[in-house]
Amino acid sequence: MAKLDLSQKARRQMMLRALLAPVLMIGLLFLVAGRWDYWQAWVYSVMNTIILILMGTLLTKNSELVEERLNPKEGMKGWDKFYFAVTTPLYIVALVVSGLDARFGWTTNMPLFVYWAGVVLYLLGQAIFLWARYTNNYFSSVVRIQSDRGHSVCKEGPYRYVRHPGYVGGFLFTVTIGIILGSWWASIPQVIAALMLVWRTAREDKTLQAELPGYAEYTTQTRYRLLPGIW
Repeated sequence: MAKLDLSQKARRQMMLRALLAPVLMIGLLFLVAGRWDYWQAWVYSVMNTIILILMGTLLTKNSELVEERLNPKEGMKGWDKFYFAVTTPLYIVALVVSGLDARFGWTTNMPLFVYWAGVVLYLLGQAIFLWARYTNNYFSSVVRIQSDRGHSVCKEGPYRYVRHPGYVGGFLFTVTIGIILGSWWASIPQVIAALMLVWRTAREDKTLQAELPGYAEYTTQTRYRLLPGIW
C-alpha cells in the first residue's frame, strides 16, 4: 500500500509540474511582452503544454521511472551541475528577450516559411526526445550511474542509430526556440545552450564508457554519438 501511495504521489507531482511549468512560462512571456496578441508565444505555449502533459501521463511507463525523473538520487556529476547552472538561466534569458522583442519590435524580418520550418524542427526534436525517453528505462534528468536501479545499456529504438538520441532531439528543439518565439535575438542564448548540450554529450559518453558495464562494447556497435557518419 505504501508503494502504491508513493506511486500515486509521484504521478500527481509530475502532473502538477506539467501544468505549472506552462503557466509560469506563459506568465513570463506575456508579462514581459506587455500584450496578449503575441501569437508566437501562444503557439509555443500550446505545444509545450501538450508535450508536458503527455510526458507526465501516457509517455511515462511506471512509478519507478516517475520517481527517478522527479527526484534523482545521489551520483550526479559535478560537470552536469555546471551544465544546468549555465543552461537554465540561458532559457530564462531567451524567454525574457523574446518578450522584449515582441514589445519593442526588434525582429522585423523573419519570413513565415522560416518560422514554420522552425516549428517543424522543434516538433521533430521533441518527438525524437520523447521516443528516447520512452524507450530507455534509465533516461534520467541528470547524468548518473543508476546502480540502485540495476542500470544497463539501452540498445533499442533510436539507440540503434546513435548513442544519445535524446540529445539529438534536445539540440533540435533548443536551437529553434528563438525562432518559434519570433525572435532572432532570443536565438542567441539558445544556440549557446545547444552547444553546451553537445559538450554535455561528450562528457556523458566518456562517463558511461568508464563506469557503465557493457557501454564500451555498445560503442563498437553504435559508433556515433549524435550525428550518423560524422560524430
